[in-house]
Amino acid sequence: MPPLLIVLILAVFVYLAVTVALLLGRSASRGDAKRMERRLAGLAQDGAAEEAELDIVKKHQMSDMPWLNALLAGQSWSSGLDRTLMQADITAPLGVFVLLALVLAGVGFLLGLVGLDNMLAAAAGAVVFGVVPFWWIRRKKQRRMAKFEAQLPEALDLVGRALKAGHTFSSGMNMVGQEFDAPISVEFNRTLEEINFGVNVLEALDNLMDRVDCPDLNFFVVSVKIQSETGGNLAEIVENIASLIRERFKLKGRVRVLSAEGRFAAMVLILLPFGVTGTIQLLNPEFLEALYT
Repeated sequence: MPPLLIVLILAVFVYLAVTVALLLGRSASRGDAKRMERRLAGLAQDGAAEEAELDIVKKHQMSDMPWLNALLAGQSWSSGLDRTLMQADITAPLGVFVLLALVLAGVGFLLGLVGLDNMLAAAAGAVVFGVVPFWWIRRKKQRRMAKFEAQLPEALDLVGRALKAGHTFSSGMNMVGQEFDAPISVEFNRTLEEINFGVNVLEALDNLMDRVDCPDLNFFVVSVKIQSETGGNLAEIVENIASLIRERFKLKGRVRVLSAEGRFAAMVLILLPFGVTGTIQLLNPEFLEALYT
């Protein structure tokens, strides 16, 4: 490989690594308290809030770098991935993970090129390393949604009992936010904050569905919407949904137990060719050279 190309690749890699480090540092150091202090300072400098010409509309950016934010905003896949970040409760912007994926892809490419001296292996290494950040995001989202789904039946029972005791629907959600752990307490508290700031209850529940990827929660929200239009016993509806979710959990666990043997056999059959190939490569590297030379 030409030395000039190696130097160019290393320079791009260093630039991306430094950029990612700076963006991570800025995301970690910037908190809600600092943003509030800057907002209050701006109001104090410009005079009264009624006279200050400030843009109070919440703006969401995919990156702190303007050019990268404009580039990601114009992509069709970025909105879905940005929503996945919100569902995983990751505060870092999407641009950080895009740059991190490019850095890791460069590392995988160099490892494959230097270690195996093969362009195919280098390309495969770049793809594998570059997918790692997005795999981590998806994994974190799945864990958070699974925990939310496990907490949902008990939370709905609490809301139903609160409604039977004469409390309002918002009071029942407030009890869930106080009594339960994250993530369900965090999401219900966010919904209550939106309602307290003047957002319609149904619109706040729609926002909750956007932040949480849980089919069972959709049943709950749709039921509340239908009840608000047609009437009925909301406490009974909520308790029935909680019972339905529990029965679905039982069925899902039963299917998992019955299919455990088949899933294990499928995993063995999938990993067997790669394991045999790796073993042969370690014991007799010259045996497989004809496949890629």
